[in-house]
Amino acid sequence: MACCFVRGLSVESQIVEMEAVLHWHGVQANAAWAAALEAGKVLYFPHLGFQVLPQEARLIDPGILSPQSRNISLDANGALHGASGDPATVQALGTMIGRFRAQSQQLIAALLPHYNGHLRLAPTSYRPMQVESRRQSWRADDRRLHVDAFPSRPNDGERILRVFANVNPAGVARVWRVGEPFETVAQRFVPRFTRYSKWQAGALRALHVTKSLRSEYDHMMLQLHDAMKSDLDYQKSAGQATVPFAAGSAWVCFSDQTSHAVMSGQYMLEQTLFLAPQHLYDPQSSPLAILSRLAGRPLVARQPG
Repeated sequence: MACCFVRGLSVESQIVEMEAVLHWHGVQANAAWAAALEAGKVLYFPHLGFQVLPQEARLIDPGILSPQSRNISLDANGALHGASGDPATVQALGTMIGRFRAQSQQLIAALLPHYNGHLRLAPTSYRPMQVESRRQSWRADDRRLHVDAFPSRPNDGERILRVFANVNPAGVARVWRVGEPFETVAQRFVPRFTRYSKWQAGALRALHVTKSLRSEYDHMMLQLHDAMKSDLDYQKSAGQATVPFAAGSAWVCFSDQTSHAVMSGQYMLEQTLFLAPQHLYDPQSSPLAILSRLAGRPLVARQPG
């Protein structure tokens, strides 16, 4: 894999290449791959392309995105959001994104059978805009190293498992920076965190700022996300590697654990799946377990089922 290195982190230390996987149904479970994924590494499938059908080529166009939207998403009920176009175009787009959803679920079911029956489906997204052209606040700027956390949707430690596919027709890579292991990052930033206030969490819920009560875990994850993005010295000096994900490839990671930044690229499909941490192969590898150990106390009242 072509790459560059920053402060000693190699791509090989952060990426597990799945060279032999050629089809979405052509993968078998492997304990070492599961352990690598749950340790925050990225599983990269360089030959696992998502096929855009000839009649779908017209959908690979940034003009298909509604001007008010950041991406196009297909919700769990099959409704499409964020698209611009006539009914036939919207229907074709929903069909293409739905096919990617089905293939992503098939991949995860074969690769990680221990998760079967425990995954919760989130919307599937299509991102046709060029990353470099985005103009966003520092909190929303995914070109800065971060781990994913949801300000309005507390999850009590539920994992965020994501499948990505680069469908760029011009052969342009989607370029990430991948950073240090989660525990290394957490040890750096946790001492800076403000104390959790259950009263404040209750007020945020009452005001409908959050959809449910924010746990201490969610409070810490949001602070970690913001602390990473706001620290410009950290962005430059942290151990990291630049990783180009080729057009016609796919990759999988737990985005709440993998420190990552999206630097460039255009035309990507993404599927999110949620998993309660007790259903991992190794629950002690989760951000919830790591942050609980660092804090020396439980961070959620209960684990999600």
